[in-house]
Amino acid sequence: MKKEEIEKLVEKGEMLPLMEEFYTIQGEGYHKGTAAYFIRIGGCDVGCHWCDVKESWDAEKHPPTATETIVDNALKYSDTIVITGGEPLTWDMTRITKSLKEKGAKTHIETSGAYKLTGDWDWICLSPKKLKLPTAEVSKKAHELKVIVYNKSDFVFAEQQAEKVGENCILYLQPEWSVRDKIVPLIVDYVMKNPKWKVSLQTHKYLNIP
Repeated sequence: MKKEEIEKLVEKGEMLPLMEEFYTIQGEGYHKGTAAYFIRIGGCDVGCHWCDVKESWDAEKHPPTATETIVDNALKYSDTIVITGGEPLTWDMTRITKSLKEKGAKTHIETSGAYKLTGDWDWICLSPKKLKLPTAEVSKKAHELKVIVYNKSDFVFAEQQAEKVGENCILYLQPEWSVRDKIVPLIVDYVMKNPKWKVSLQTHKYLNIP
């Protein structure tokens, strides 16, 4: 297939730049502890300096893979499918979520919300970033807001983002892993003073799983 043909299929969401896929335990947020199949899509220009998957940023490094192939492989393992990145909303998620749901899967996304919301989602985990703020649509439709706390100023950012989500959105503060020993006590203290928030930890890293 010619490069131009592949690019058109990617544009339509019929192929996606697949970085990796794996069956594991969801380690963060509301669904932590749940077995789920993760699909990591390449491509992100949000540019978080503490990102732990910087290798996902350049979509060119990840082979365009037929969406139906991704779906069929995922469903061999689980009916709970988490699409993450990179930033998955860089691409049109309509086709992959339609196919997953037609085959009985639950669709979850982990996103910064920086781009137009596409796809049919059972669960939207919004993790906003200061460099590219979420769209109003994603904020309003998010089921959980997960703000990564790297320093004290992130508490102010978290409150700003909490004002933009729906009233039923669950609010989480999660320490950035590299500074967790310093940040965890701050988050614990903040949540105790502001109990609308909950603590999220990257439990998969404590469990030493993907």
